[in-house]
Amino acid sequence: MNSHTFPVLRLLADGEFHSGELLGQHLKISRAAIWNALQHAQSLGIDIYSVRGKGYKLARALDFIDVKQITKTLGEDAKKFSLTILETCDSTNSLLMQRASNGAAHGTCLVAEIQASGRGRRGRSWVSGLGASLTFSLLWRFNTGASGLGGLSLAVGVALARALNALGADGIALKWPNDVLYQNRKLAGILIELQGEMMGPSAAVIGIGLNVHLPEEIRNGIDQPVADMQEIKPVHRNELLANLLKHLNTVLTQFESEGFAQLREEWQGLHAYQDKQVRLLLPNGDEQYGKVAGIAEDGALLVDSGQGAKRFSSAEISLRNL
Repeated sequence: MNSHTFPVLRLLADGEFHSGELLGQHLKISRAAIWNALQHAQSLGIDIYSVRGKGYKLARALDFIDVKQITKTLGEDAKKFSLTILETCDSTNSLLMQRASNGAAHGTCLVAEIQASGRGRRGRSWVSGLGASLTFSLLWRFNTGASGLGGLSLAVGVALARALNALGADGIALKWPNDVLYQNRKLAGILIELQGEMMGPSAAVIGIGLNVHLPEEIRNGIDQPVADMQEIKPVHRNELLANLLKHLNTVLTQFESEGFAQLREEWQGLHAYQDKQVRLLLPNGDEQYGKVAGIAEDGALLVDSGQGAKRFSSAEISLRNL
């Protein structure tokens, strides 16, 4: 990692042209060091224009994650979180799992500007770029064991939907078990990893990736239809993160005391596939077809194949072509 890359990018964040000479003067480094930093930035997939006589310019302005702005928006809730902003990391979930094992505090939140090896469910990758997404992981410690956390990913989905609705994003839907959709396109994903004993206590690392403003080259590298906040309701990432954390705190506190049962009806009302015919691909490769009948109190998917509702705790779900 070039130590000058992010300081230079922050100076270019306004989306205007800046000369290499003035950038160097501001950071007290040579023009050659500026050039090397920008070469490294481009290797990270960041588009930078260079025009003789004008200098360097980002393809679009960026809003970097800022702890002070987030803390201000969180207000009294700020004391419930410990925020760390990372310029780059392989995976916020992997790093926070390590820190959780070493005793990281409840409410620890890692946010990455660039995540090199972001992970999704079933080993998939999460594609992101600087300023294009919001990628973070939150550590939440529970007194109950892992066996009592059924429906946790669904509860997190409710929190995300509430936060986005509060910001004015209409038309948000959920897909079992861990996707947030807009017009049947993926807007956000949830990845939860657990530590602890089955009977407790336990810790959950809740990873969230949310598309904010995806450039075309990133969209082209994703193997499914996607949406971003720019097309729904443009919002600065700091405001977005603060609101997500507020609603996560509310929902997770309720989940710990009451379980998923009290959130079940709200989740079903948001489910994009509720009462629809679906195809399920099971972990062993088998397929099941039926109509989504709802969600059990432990978060299992209920599907009616004509012989009564069956429970599914792990599967890939897609709409069935009728």
